[in-house]
Amino acid sequence: MSENTHDKLPIRMLHDRVLVRTDSPEGERRSGGGILIPATAAVGRRLAWAEVVAVGQNVRTVEIGDRVLYDPEDRAEVEVRGTAYVLMRERDLHAVAADRFQGTSDSTGLYL
Repeated sequence: MSENTHDKLPIRMLHDRVLVRTDSPEGERRSGGGILIPATAAVGRRLAWAEVVAVGQNVRTVEIGDRVLYDPEDRAEVEVRGTAYVLMRERDLHAVAADRFQGTSDSTGLYL
């Protein structure tokens, strides 16, 4: 799990850093019932999902391709080749939802 690239990204993550691409742009979203919620609507602290695209050599719990849950208020953004990514430490991730956990009988698909 050391050097990893997503579509040949010209970047190598160091130590316990994780580079993720957010699932959807921030802004308007839809509720489970289909109601459009504007970006300006006040909500409590809401976590967001993202896909891991690169990890540092000391990252132990996530792999490239995993979907992770993180706090979007506590993040550092970086742009690489015109695409925005979020850079964070592994300890700042709250959960992992990965296909590799689906094989166990008691698995919910979330690694908390």
